[in-house]
Amino acid sequence: MAQEKKKGGVLPPDGGWGWMIVAGCFVVTVCTRAVTRCISIFFVEFQMHFARDYSGTAWIHSLVDCTTMLCAPLGSLIGNRLSCRVAVILGGFLSSIGLVLSSFATSLEYLYLTLGVLTGLGFALCYTPAIAMVGIYFCERKALAYGIAMSGSGIGTFILAPVVQLLIEHYSWRGALLILGGFVSNLCVCGALIRPIILKEEEACPLPVDSECEYGVKPPMVNGVPSGKAVGDKLEIDAKQRCLRSMQEYNFLLIPDFLVLAGSFLLLASGCSLPFVYLVPYALDVGVSHQHAAFLMSILGVIDIIGNITFGWLTDRRCLKKYRNICYMFAVGMEGLCCLFIPLLRTFALLVPFSVLYGYFDGAYVALIPVVTSDVVGTTYLSSALGVVYFLHAVPYLVSPPIGGKSLRIFIYTLLCHCDELLLFSVVIST
Repeated sequence: MAQEKKKGGVLPPDGGWGWMIVAGCFVVTVCTRAVTRCISIFFVEFQMHFARDYSGTAWIHSLVDCTTMLCAPLGSLIGNRLSCRVAVILGGFLSSIGLVLSSFATSLEYLYLTLGVLTGLGFALCYTPAIAMVGIYFCERKALAYGIAMSGSGIGTFILAPVVQLLIEHYSWRGALLILGGFVSNLCVCGALIRPIILKEEEACPLPVDSECEYGVKPPMVNGVPSGKAVGDKLEIDAKQRCLRSMQEYNFLLIPDFLVLAGSFLLLASGCSLPFVYLVPYALDVGVSHQHAAFLMSILGVIDIIGNITFGWLTDRRCLKKYRNICYMFAVGMEGLCCLFIPLLRTFALLVPFSVLYGYFDGAYVALIPVVTSDVVGTTYLSSALGVVYFLHAVPYLVSPPIGGKSLRIFIYTLLCHCDELLLFSVVIST
């Protein structure tokens, strides 16, 4: 880092230690998104133990997702002010503590606080900084790097879904949560892998010169020592500069394309989480066995991996790089089309094709979210922009599962949300 400062920064390496950043982000997505998805496997256990309905139990998953996304700007803030390494390590500690405390739950409200809020807060501090660092280390192979990093969600779901089911059978849901708490503590190790990098000036947007507060002007000197008035002026200038930096971190909010993109993410988040929350309960409701229902989640996970990597690789090709937004729209549209047929799928044999198709296109769009965001706002604002993007997922993640819990056949709501998102995002392309 000292050499980078002397040289005035470096270009995005597109490799080297960047692959270690990808590896760290991969494990972060395993420990955050995959673990969040697997919480739905606990639903039946929670219902039986606490004698609550689907809607009440669904608030646990909603709170984890909502807190993770709602606190995403906090993760960006800590990453920008201190470092991404500090943010990830702190988040790993909090999420691990939350899962361990959840194993001692005596009520559903207790789980709302420990599993929903505390664990979700820890995930938030890890998720956004880790994803942003991948975009800083990569330029030419950004989509592929994100595809590999985000595939941790699919791989983690594929492996953890049956493992969590076995842990519940052998150690009860309390023992399973305790073991998951130890597993999630590996986020602290991932944080140690994240090494900050300073990009060259042409890669990072410098602060504009402000003539009013004399940015960049040295204070007057008296006998080689700053005068008292000069010191006071310098402190005032420093305060203004800090204010300018804080304001500049969110300049991207004035970009019209980003505002339209943010609206599309808001609509998409309203529907994309429902299949992951209710696929297992829905399968059990139509007569599928517990093992087969958990296997459906594994299928979602492994196909999610293929979608992450193949779409990332394809959209890095020269012929498709300028059409990433169209590829994103295609993936979202296909997700909505899959959900249209859910009420007709009432056997394990019919739910398998749904898991394959939905998992593939879900992996595709998840890998392209940071890529499309980076294309709109640039690398400089990527961390703060991702914080806002994931923040917009918070309210939909909170209210959608309980709404869906009123009827397991409300997947048509998911389709409508995907269609609205598709129409709004088309405005970005037209402009």
